[in-house]
Amino acid sequence: MTKKLLFLILFFFVANIAFSQRFDGGALLGLNASQVEGDSFGGYKKPGLAAGFYVETDLAPAVFAAFEIKYSQKGVRKNYTEKDPTQYLMRLNYIDLPIYAGFRTNEWGALIAGIQPGYLLSANEFNAYGEVPPEDQNEFNKFDLQVLAGFQFDIIDRLKADLRLAFSVIHISDNPGDTNYYTKDGLFNNVITLGVYYQIGTL
Repeated sequence: MTKKLLFLILFFFVANIAFSQRFDGGALLGLNASQVEGDSFGGYKKPGLAAGFYVETDLAPAVFAAFEIKYSQKGVRKNYTEKDPTQYLMRLNYIDLPIYAGFRTNEWGALIAGIQPGYLLSANEFNAYGEVPPEDQNEFNKFDLQVLAGFQFDIIDRLKADLRLAFSVIHISDNPGDTNYYTKDGLFNNVITLGVYYQIGTL
């Protein structure tokens, strides 16, 4: 039911953009700093690439809506230290479809908020001995849903920066978490993304 509802939201959003009088579109490139809530490793220590395309349209003088499709690397990294020699790496590769609204606070900046459905392309886990045997790896759900919030600001004409936080509202794995009440029933993506957006054209 959730997937069908999200499909309908995506359909109506894209249809609104397609029939609006004007929309801007371009490419995006960014860097993720991610962690997974519910495991025993804390901190945004797993870097990853975020790259794709976006379209946006004005809904009102100070309000706009946007849709993206992007490849996004997430997961967990725990490096060796003298205090804790444990090594662990979780690589999660997604296709994300963020949908959000923005409110322009002034001529160069805007606040944004929305949702981000995602589809898991691949998942791998590694420790100090190499890749974890398949039977010992977490079983990850193919579908993820995150809420996102952040802000955008113009750098120069056609180029803007975007800083946002995205947090899963459904678990990405059924394995029980161990950090707090929210994550006790599974694992959840928690990602900070800094990106640059280049406007290619306007129709």
